[in-house]
Amino acid sequence: MIKFSICNELFKNWSLPEVFNLVGKLGYHAVELAPFTIADDVREISPSKREAIRKLAAQHGLEIAGLHWLLVKPEGLHINHPNPDVRRKTIEYLKHLGVFCRDLGGRILVFGSPKQRMVLPNVTYEDAWEWTVEAFKECAEYLADYDVTLCIEPLRSESTNFITSVEEALRLIDEVAKPNFKLILDVYFMSGIGRPIGGQILLGARHLKHFHANDDNRGGPGFGSVDYREVADSLMRAEYSGYISVEVLRDEADPVYVARKSLETLKKSFGKFKEYV
Repeated sequence: MIKFSICNELFKNWSLPEVFNLVGKLGYHAVELAPFTIADDVREISPSKREAIRKLAAQHGLEIAGLHWLLVKPEGLHINHPNPDVRRKTIEYLKHLGVFCRDLGGRILVFGSPKQRMVLPNVTYEDAWEWTVEAFKECAEYLADYDVTLCIEPLRSESTNFITSVEEALRLIDEVAKPNFKLILDVYFMSGIGRPIGGQILLGARHLKHFHANDDNRGGPGFGSVDYREVADSLMRAEYSGYISVEVLRDEADPVYVARKSLETLKKSFGKFKEYV
């Protein structure tokens, strides 16, 4: 069943009660949280506060879809850093993020983090790849006990030099070879590499677990020139059944309007499918 979510960093300087109240009233099913908007380090968030966030979402009829922007804070993390101590700290923090996610009722970790996965100078692509596979294998094994899925997000080459195509992401998924290490696709990414969005969705269909809805100008769905009928048709052909989560990649003066219009675009595009909730 398709459910619509929205990422909370659109609402800069809003409290979680304010975000949940608005999002629930607009008709979204869930919120996707960026951990750095809550704390610099999720290990500092007490069990009681985690429970309070989960209950607050439920009070507004919302689920927590999961977490994204995972490694913005704390500083100094990097998944394929040549220093094994940095890699170890990164792996351990991803595990803590998975526990935090599950404590909130979420089940998805979106690994975008372009800067924290860059192949650094004097590091070969092959070494970066090997370290990344090892790290994600360990994380996925650990997170399986919490029923959390870690999703790799291919990003545009101007953002990062590592995992910049669906094919590269699928190769990584196959090599990690864990049932809870999957794919997340993003419309802004797919609109910028000169290939039909529908074809990319179908290419990744066998591992597609999460989906970010935005537009080719970094705005919300319906604010650019992407044909969301093609997006909806392709996701239905792929038999996708996860969240479609609005992720706005630019600052907006009126986040309420952006959230409302984005949801209207999605409902219009998916309305003809019986799988739409």
